[in-house]
Amino acid sequence: MSVFERTCPCGSGTSYDRCCGRLHRGEAEAETPEELMRSRYAAYAVGDLDHVFRTWHPRTRPDDVANTPGVTWVGLEIVDAVGDEVEFRAHCTTASGPGVLHERSRFERRTGRWVYVGEA
Repeated sequence: MSVFERTCPCGSGTSYDRCCGRLHRGEAEAETPEELMRSRYAAYAVGDLDHVFRTWHPRTRPDDVANTPGVTWVGLEIVDAVGDEVEFRAHCTTASGPGVLHERSRFERRTGRWVYVGEA
């Protein structure tokens, strides 16, 4: 089964191709901060770091985005999504065992599209 036929890593239950894949390919823009958060998580999970870079506000993004070696992203849990903020738990496995990244992220509309700004 190809990555396009598998269930999207963002946890939507939809195929990757119909969910975050279309955002990663630039065929659509995220309509909400939660949709953008899900697409950014899925991009880390499938290794599409160009999408992560493109959806990061230029004022706050680093010069380069890289995956952390040895980290495999295994699940996303949306805790809360209100206005321009999304609280989430991103679950992963590492060489030392399971881990979780818990963050409340802030997003902003810039030239008509949502971008990630940083931690709220």
